Amino acid sequence: MICITIEELLEFIAYEIIWNPYMPFLFFGAGAIITILMGFFQFRHFGYIVKNTIGKISEARKGKGPGIVSQFAAWATATGATIGMGNIAGVASAIALGGPGAVFWMWMAALFGMAIKMAEIILGIKYREVLPDGRAYGGPPYYIKKGLGEERGWPAWAWKTLAFLFTITFCSTAIVSMANYTIMEGAMTCFNLTKEQAIIVGFIYALLVALICIGFIPRVARVAEFLIPLMVIIYIGGGLGVIIANYDKIPRAIADIFTYAFTPLAPIGGFAGATIAKAIQVGVARAVYSNEAGWGSAPHIHATAKVEYPMQQAIWGAMEVFVDTIIVCTITALIVTTTRVWETGYGGVTAVLTAFRSVYGPIAPIILYITLFIFVLTTSIGWYTYYEVEARFWLENKPKARDIVIRFFQVGSPFIIWIVCALGIYAGIVPAVFWIIGDITSGIPVYINLIVLLLLSPVIYREVKEFREKILKTGK
Repeated sequence: MICITIEELLEFIAYEIIWNPYMPFLFFGAGAIITILMGFFQFRHFGYIVKNTIGKISEARKGKGPGIVSQFAAWATATGATIGMGNIAGVASAIALGGPGAVFWMWMAALFGMAIKMAEIILGIKYREVLPDGRAYGGPPYYIKKGLGEERGWPAWAWKTLAFLFTITFCSTAIVSMANYTIMEGAMTCFNLTKEQAIIVGFIYALLVALICIGFIPRVARVAEFLIPLMVIIYIGGGLGVIIANYDKIPRAIADIFTYAFTPLAPIGGFAGATIAKAIQVGVARAVYSNEAGWGSAPHIHATAKVEYPMQQAIWGAMEVFVDTIIVCTITALIVTTTRVWETGYGGVTAVLTAFRSVYGPIAPIILYITLFIFVLTTSIGWYTYYEVEARFWLENKPKARDIVIRFFQVGSPFIIWIVCALGIYAGIVPAVFWIIGDITSGIPVYINLIVLLLLSPVIYREVKEFREKILKTGK
């Protein structure tokens, strides 16, 4: 009789069915096609991207054109939703499963993901719904309806089925549940709280999420504008301190990342070992989970930005992926690899905390938990905005039902999620299980969205070409 654990079963579903050995090739293939259609925009014009995003934050705080929030506010909200527990616990867990080589494949997924994220945002803005009062909403269901339905002539049953499948799988993702679980599990790990005390912390967190989200997208955006620069500076500063303290181990850490991206890794200490395929699968899966390129999430909020040309906001999407994975995830990766804590088999918050303690001693839990709390909070409130847009799409002609559903997302869902996660804490579910569930639920909408992006790739090509001729060549 063969007996397997729940973790083993979930890992089989995640990495043999959803993120199967062929899924990374679909992701890289779609990314390569879109990159070529864009004329390698994220590489050839990276300087332009930096100059017109981070270099023009003051201008981006104003915005011009139909929308709800400024360009920077939209970016901050989307970046807040992407930079979360995936950048800390997620990266550490990826290395615990796939070894240091997983980091290399995270980088590769991010480079192609920059183009994919731009493509999503281009379609999100081009096909957004602009209301008479100037408000605008968009996202995958909108570009499926208008791009495939209205322009390509798909019958209603076809595009509605595709849009519905996206919405159901997208809204059932475990990312918000994992947010509250990470808050509680992190409190227990960092401060040795009891389960009951951690659950109280989780309740306070759920209350805070509800208080912010009840102000709709504008309030979420204002909070994100304030928190994003703060949280990135704190974590990068703290992380660099750990890396600098272990500066002599940086060459070996980088060598391990490149070596084990193409070489199987035997068991070391508490690490169980990993194949090349596992490094690729986990690296790509966790990159998508972290920066959300291909997931179809970011267009929901970027489509609300006050902007005239889709590409003007799309370049913020490229910067979003760059900051999330190439900068923040790399900081975590180097923290875990330079301190060699990955060799112990530790993953998640425990691995990063162990590394922080080696440098900061007793104040390490405080530094890490403050950062973790802010990271996770911005993820939860950012994802609320996505759910609000989904509700507005499907219940456009039913205002009463729409308002009820939106209020549920604002007030009811944070506490329902808190209850579910509290039960998980009581049951003693290990964090690795939640990360694997996250990979499962994030994979399905990626399949749908990537296919839609490829179907609408001619539109993406035309938008980029027009932007080159009207903006880049004229220097406006």
